[in-house]
Amino acid sequence: MKPLKFVRFAALLSLPATVVLAVVVLAQQPASPGKPSDVKLSGPYAHDNLTIFLVHGEDHLKGRTFLTLPEALQQKKFVIHETQSVNQLTMENLSPTEEVLILSGDILKGGQQDRIAQFDILVPPKSGKLPLQAFCVELTAARWMRKLEGKDKTFEGSPFNSVSNSVRLATRYQMNQSEVWKQVAEIQKQLSEKAGKSVKDKESDSSLALSLKIKEVREATERYTTKLKDIFQGKQDVIGYVFAINGKVIAADIYGSPVLFRKVWPRLLDANGIEAFAERPKDGMYDKATAADVRAFFDEAAKGKASTRDVGKGVRQITNDSKRNVQFETQDLKSGTTLRKNILAH
Repeated sequence: MKPLKFVRFAALLSLPATVVLAVVVLAQQPASPGKPSDVKLSGPYAHDNLTIFLVHGEDHLKGRTFLTLPEALQQKKFVIHETQSVNQLTMENLSPTEEVLILSGDILKGGQQDRIAQFDILVPPKSGKLPLQAFCVELTAARWMRKLEGKDKTFEGSPFNSVSNSVRLATRYQMNQSEVWKQVAEIQKQLSEKAGKSVKDKESDSSLALSLKIKEVREATERYTTKLKDIFQGKQDVIGYVFAINGKVIAADIYGSPVLFRKVWPRLLDANGIEAFAERPKDGMYDKATAADVRAFFDEAAKGKASTRDVGKGVRQITNDSKRNVQFETQDLKSGTTLRKNILAH
C-alpha cells in the first residue's frame, strides 16, 4: 500500500475541520493546512520594505456571493447598533438575498466609540438582530459619556481593516481590551514618528480610524498600493497571499475562492501599506523575504495545537496555536466549507 500523501493546501479549504484533522492523523504528520512544498506560490512582488507572495488554488465557493462589510454598510443593507457595551454590539443584515462577510479586524467607525470586529462572521440575509463581538479602538470619554441619541446609535462605515499585527493578535488571539488600546497607541506613535508629525486627529486623538486618514499616512500608503495593487492581473486562480515586512513574514490570508479574495484585496493591501510605512527602518536597510521563508511559515502553522470555538450563527473558528504563529480557520457550518484561513506571526 502506498503511503498516504498530503492533500494540497487549496483542497483542504473545502473540507470540514474534522476531515482535515483525520487526514493529518492518518498521514502521521503534524496537523497542517498542507505540506509546505504543495503550496502553490508566485512572487515575490515587492515595494520598498513590503514583500508579497500570492497563493494560488481552486474555487470552493462557486455560485456563492458575499457583500463585504464596507459594501453592505455603504449600500444601507446592514446596520450595526451601539449598545453602550464596549465589547458587544448588535448587527442586522437587511438584504433579502445576500450574505454579508465581516472580517476580523474590520474597523467600525461611529457609535459612541469606534470598534474593531473580533471574529470573521457570516451574516445571513434578513438576519434579524444578532450579537457582534468587538473591541474598542478609541478612548474618548466625551463621546462615550454623552446621551445615546442621533447618529451615535449606529455605525456609519468600516473604512479600514487592522493595520498592525499586534492589534490583530490583541483582538483575535489575546482577546484583551487593554492590550488592544495599548497597541492602538503604539501604532499611532509609530505612524507619527514616520510621518514627522502627530497623526492624532483633533476630533478624537485616540481614534485609530481618524489617524489612518492623515494626509502623510495616506500618501505613504499609496506609494505601496500603487505599485502592488495589480500584481495578480491575468491570474484567475489567486485565492490569497502572504506578506512580509523588513524580511519577516507577518501573515498569510487565504480565502475560499478567487472572487472573494479579489473583493477584499484592496482593503488588505491598504492595511499592509500602512503597516509597512509604520515599520520602515530609519536607515532604509532591511532584509528580503524568500519563498523558503514563506514555506517555513506554513510549516510552523502545521505544528499548532487545534481548538474550536463557535463565533457566530453557523460559523466556527478553528485555531491552531504554535510556538511562532497562530492559524485561524473560519468554517461555514451550513455548507461545510472554509471561508478564510489567516495565519499571524506571534
